[in-house]
Amino acid sequence: MNNKNNQNEINVGVDTGKSQLDIYIRPLDIYFTVTNDEIGIKKAIKEIKKYKPTRITIEATGRLEQDFIMACAKANLPFVVANPAHIKKFAGAIGQHAKTDKLDAQLIAYYGEAIKPKLSMLKPATMQLMSDLLSRRRQLIGLQTMEKNRLKIMPKTISSMINPILTAIKNQLDKLDQKLLKLMESCDDYKTKNMIIQSMPGVGNVVAFNLLSDMPELGYLTNKQASSLIGVAPFNKESGIYRGTRQIRGGRPKIRTAMYMAMMSAIQCNSVFKGTYERLLAAGKTKKTALIACVRKMIVILNSMVRDGVMWDPKMS
Repeated sequence: MNNKNNQNEINVGVDTGKSQLDIYIRPLDIYFTVTNDEIGIKKAIKEIKKYKPTRITIEATGRLEQDFIMACAKANLPFVVANPAHIKKFAGAIGQHAKTDKLDAQLIAYYGEAIKPKLSMLKPATMQLMSDLLSRRRQLIGLQTMEKNRLKIMPKTISSMINPILTAIKNQLDKLDQKLLKLMESCDDYKTKNMIIQSMPGVGNVVAFNLLSDMPELGYLTNKQASSLIGVAPFNKESGIYRGTRQIRGGRPKIRTAMYMAMMSAIQCNSVFKGTYERLLAAGKTKKTALIACVRKMIVILNSMVRDGVMWDPKMS
């Protein structure tokens, strides 16, 4: 691994924790820690910039690394958000089994040097624009729903005043969706994940947009974490001798709503979810419970697809 190319490279490994970041700079053998907050991240960026790194590799752990990678992007520092599963395999390949914060940071830096993973092209402005466009889209959908509801109850003399508004909203939604698609195409990170997500029958632009904007950790999670994150993991409701029905709670409601609506379509066109839904109904589950179970299955499969970089295959279910 110690060829001339690697000797000219400066690789930074960042091990992310809830309260601190452990940072190792290779091959300079520099190690330091900072708090995982605005002050600590600012200090880390200032220190790392001194050494003009070839790449900064940070292990994805959920949202804990988001502030740091945003800071890297703003400082025009080259960074990679690495899949923990890939780093674990690399550790096994080189025979590293011991674990400390410093060793983990060293391992991540070595992984970056040896594997040379592709640098992320995500920019803060792109990430923020995606979020803003989606927020506006939700607002327009809300307005559209209210106007459609009014159309049902108002007399025909009033409906002529509502229809032009619905047409205007639809036109705005079309323009907004085109902007979102253009944004996807301009960024390789978004483009690749979007292709993978939408290869699943029943999943379209709306689900893909929501996942890419509001669930950046997709592909880096366990199955349980993925379902919990959008609030479709069932939790026990027990106290003493009381045994309640298992219920879902918490999570990110915007994603859950988008996926719930998509599942209404998926159970019609996707044989995997149609089969699951029908089996649950036959077992006596309510339609809502069956749909939520299918959404849980959907997010788990999508998480695996993004993690492994593979397109939809019915056999993976």
